[in-house]
Amino acid sequence: MESRWRAWPGRLVRSQAFAPAVVAVVLYLFFAVVSSGSGFTSLDGTAAWVNGMADLGMMAMPVALLMISGELDLSVGSVVGAGSVTVGLMTGYFGLPLGVALVAGLAIGLTFGLANGLLVTKTGMPSFIVTLGMMLIVLGLGVTIAQALTKSTTLSVLIDREGVLPRLFASKIGDSNFDVSIVWFICITMICAWVLRRSRFGNWILATGGDTERARRSGVLTNRVKITLFACAGMSAVFVGMMQAVKFSTADPTTGSGYVFDVPIVVIIGGVLITGGYGSITGVFFGILIYGISKAGLFYAGWDANLTQVLLGALLLVAVISNNRLRKMALSPPRFARRPPVAKEGVANG
Repeated sequence: MESRWRAWPGRLVRSQAFAPAVVAVVLYLFFAVVSSGSGFTSLDGTAAWVNGMADLGMMAMPVALLMISGELDLSVGSVVGAGSVTVGLMTGYFGLPLGVALVAGLAIGLTFGLANGLLVTKTGMPSFIVTLGMMLIVLGLGVTIAQALTKSTTLSVLIDREGVLPRLFASKIGDSNFDVSIVWFICITMICAWVLRRSRFGNWILATGGDTERARRSGVLTNRVKITLFACAGMSAVFVGMMQAVKFSTADPTTGSGYVFDVPIVVIIGGVLITGGYGSITGVFFGILIYGISKAGLFYAGWDANLTQVLLGALLLVAVISNNRLRKMALSPPRFARRPPVAKEGVANG
């Protein structure tokens, strides 16, 4: 028991979530001081940046699992727009129920995700190239279809705001300013955490990202792992697009363009190796937290919003440099562990 107690500092430092958690706390305290009295720490101020963090997080968690498996998806931003346009066209142009639009949107996200996964696994092309090409295809299709049918890229979403589905996607939590999307984000985070750390599929994800060929020889269905994760990333992205369309009553194929690089950035800041095989959902959660705190902190401090990109870029570079080092520390023997006593010469020999 004593040795475990003395070893816990080493385990804490080696944990995959330690570094992003420290950065998140330091950033929050820093902006709380420099923006004192501006509302940054107020309940409404917190709700403002947590709501935006939830939308990003719902996509970042499935993408984190994909990146741990060694792949990358840059098409999620365009797929967000595809989900938004689907809801706009089906409810505002064709007059169909929201439920039909949601099912169609999820089917579209699944299709694009499967297409990414099959192209990557069957052709051997890098996922960066495949998903970059898919990003352009999806964005172009969304703009073309919207303009062909409505002569505009901005579509109206016509739904009954008091219906069950709109309330599930676009309501507030109680009397607060916190969006219900936070609940969805927490649920997705818990599911991804369980999958990665408590399921056999999670072991397959880590093995696939660590050494794909060795994992394949060990019986891991590496192609199935990657295709499944690409499909999940596509559906999560389209889900966010549909949720935003319902929330704001408008749809636009370019609505998710800002997520193209923000999603992989927060995943890497959260401790996931860009080469795969290492990372945690808890660390990614703090990476998303860092993103939300940075954007809100700069706003409430009255600084130039463009500095958000500077700060995130600096954190990204630091994360890329340090993640490999942290991985080596995590795999090394604990320095704080109590060493067993060495027997004196003569005593060991009886």
